[in-house]
Amino acid sequence: MNEDNFDDIDNDDEDFISRSQIKREAEALQKLGERLVDLKPGQLDKLPIDETLRHAIDEAKKLPHRSALRRQMQYIGKLMRYEDGEAIANAIERFDVTKEAHNKVFHKLEKWRDRLIENNKDNSMLDVIISEYPHTDIQHLRQLVRNAQKEVSQNKPPAAARKLFKYLRELEENP
Repeated sequence: MNEDNFDDIDNDDEDFISRSQIKREAEALQKLGERLVDLKPGQLDKLPIDETLRHAIDEAKKLPHRSALRRQMQYIGKLMRYEDGEAIANAIERFDVTKEAHNKVFHKLEKWRDRLIENNKDNSMLDVIISEYPHTDIQHLRQLVRNAQKEVSQNKPPAAARKLFKYLRELEENP
């Protein structure tokens, strides 16, 4: 054998992908497809997927949790082989990060509301809110706080506390 034939053999080894590797990649794409089915329609619109895959995802959402859904998920996994799995995974990851950031803000606002209601005489939380959101209607905020505190003292349902939270959320969304 001449030396050129050995180079061809070495090249073939580098391009070789085992059956196990192919199966692992197919399973990963199928799991990614399952995550797609869990997304909301607005999120799906933002993903780089073709119409056939989108239609298959919409159909899977309609199916009961039985063998028809399992077959549909396998079909989605098959369609995923022709998609850019990495780009789709990155887009889904951005949704998760956005959701996490939203949850952090939500929890912060809940804590602020609770501190406002608990502290009758302490205005430090009011000062924090006013400094962070200078466009705050202070009179309206104080009225909401008084109503929520009154509600708590009378053991009434938390309607005023909800209004207070809604106002804090509006401040956060419209800086």
